[in-house]
Amino acid sequence: MYILGISAFYHDSAAALVKDGQLIAAASEERFTRKKHDPDFPIHAARYCLKQAGISAKDLDYVGFYDKPFVKFERLISTYVDYFPRGLSSFIKAIPVWLTDKMWTKSHIQEKLDYPGEVLFSEHHLSHAASAFLVSPFEEAAILTVDGVGEWSTATRGVGRDLDIELFDEIRFPHSLGLLYSAFTYYLGFKVNSAEYKVMGLAPYGEPIYYDKVRELIDIKEDGSFTMNMKYFAYPYGLTMTNRKFDELFGGPPFPRETKPTKKQMDIAASIQKVTDEIMVKLANHLYKQTKMKNICLAGGVALNCVANGHILRNGPFEDIWVQPAAGDAGGAVGVAFYIWNTVLRNPRTFVMKTAYYGPEYSTEEIRAFLDRVGAPYKEFDREGLIEETVRLIEAQKVVGWFQGRMEFGPRALGSRSILGDARNPEMQTTMNLKIKFRESFRPFAPTVLHEKTSEWFEFDDKKHESPFMLLVCQVRRDRYLNGKSMIPAVTHVDGSARIQTIKREYNPLYYDLIKKFEEKTGCPVIINTSYNVRGEPIVCSPEHAYVCFMRTNMDALVIDRFILYKENQPPLRDDIEWQKVFELD
Repeated sequence: MYILGISAFYHDSAAALVKDGQLIAAASEERFTRKKHDPDFPIHAARYCLKQAGISAKDLDYVGFYDKPFVKFERLISTYVDYFPRGLSSFIKAIPVWLTDKMWTKSHIQEKLDYPGEVLFSEHHLSHAASAFLVSPFEEAAILTVDGVGEWSTATRGVGRDLDIELFDEIRFPHSLGLLYSAFTYYLGFKVNSAEYKVMGLAPYGEPIYYDKVRELIDIKEDGSFTMNMKYFAYPYGLTMTNRKFDELFGGPPFPRETKPTKKQMDIAASIQKVTDEIMVKLANHLYKQTKMKNICLAGGVALNCVANGHILRNGPFEDIWVQPAAGDAGGAVGVAFYIWNTVLRNPRTFVMKTAYYGPEYSTEEIRAFLDRVGAPYKEFDREGLIEETVRLIEAQKVVGWFQGRMEFGPRALGSRSILGDARNPEMQTTMNLKIKFRESFRPFAPTVLHEKTSEWFEFDDKKHESPFMLLVCQVRRDRYLNGKSMIPAVTHVDGSARIQTIKREYNPLYYDLIKKFEEKTGCPVIINTSYNVRGEPIVCSPEHAYVCFMRTNMDALVIDRFILYKENQPPLRDDIEWQKVFELD
């Protein structure tokens, strides 16, 4: 039996394919179209999933969509009526899209996929909950979902037991932690639904001196529920997130885009992050009181806030935490597919999402043919030689593009589409930010660490926990400092924290062996792992994307399958090829 899950039309559209209860393919549309956070129908991602299975859409038994468009439309109309006439301009802009596109999701799916069968719809937060619990390692667990907004819900609490999910608690629009965080993202000069992680990265540079002002915006109850003072916000009715009253409260208009962050921006970022941590911990703590479950599963866009996740793990009563790697809307495609398979059809749970490697992969022959076609000089290595040479390059302070195996699903590169560097070098963060990623210098890099060595370098119990999806933040151990400076400065944030990825050999043998060899050479089981892309672009998917990104940045080498390309040996990027075309599968 084949079930295709679809999320689409808002941001981070994606498709996921389940075969007999096993996830066999999942990808975001942005990776194929090269349009970051692409909201359009994920036709390329769906075609990839079908190709991976060797089937056509006519072989699908069900297609599931991750939310209910008619209920969402009801909320939209109700909100505009409540705020009339203030929302008129926004209403005029939004309604044509609904009447011509979003209302007709079922026919879109059937037409675009040439699929004649049944389409099932799940509620938005139920898809999030399913994506968190049904593929988790837990037989039963508490469930917390938090995002901007689904149909009406902006956060839900519930419990999962075997095949069933019960959501018994919700916070409803317009009161939303996700939209509150996005309002500050907008106010601080960053892009909404795209750059919230920049606010999180900026926060440790500041002091939460605006905490009391943020609390004027939101009334937080002891159980974590909250109501927002909507006189400060424009998002229910306007084309901006905040309004003049918000500006007055924080002493000026929204900050301009693309400017060096000021101390005030850092302090405001620290303040909203502190409030976010507080709400998430209270939501989780009360959920424990309600359920007495040992474990908790998280999903929704706010579950990508790995700082808050770390607080829940360290400061909460739960023994373990599992966060969906594609916690935002993309993961809803996985959630609805498994909800149909497990909960609707009552099939037993036989799948645990231990890795995120569900995207396209390319054979050695395909990659060799591509490199030869574009005239890129390379050296070919066997497995051991490839590892040895890559370690030599990293140890020599080279920045290395790393393209291996199946692409990751979700917003984090986890050792398949990564850029690697030496975490011991204090200059490497600035070098990679400015010369490779072309992004703000304050942005931190994440470490990948051998799982069994995690507790030797970080305040993290690797006997009880793992962080395979780079969604937990913890502190670098104080005994890993020399003369007051971290021994791994390139992955140590200004507050001594790190967003860690722990790696076990069973999940990615080649990547694990690379880091193991680096440890043998240097005594350090930690390397820099950042996503293989430049600012404003999605992570690379194909060899073509990887090559172009390599050539247009100051990366020193590209390790792609068993081939290594050295920048100094490369001819100029050819201008007779249309490099930015939409990537089509053969």
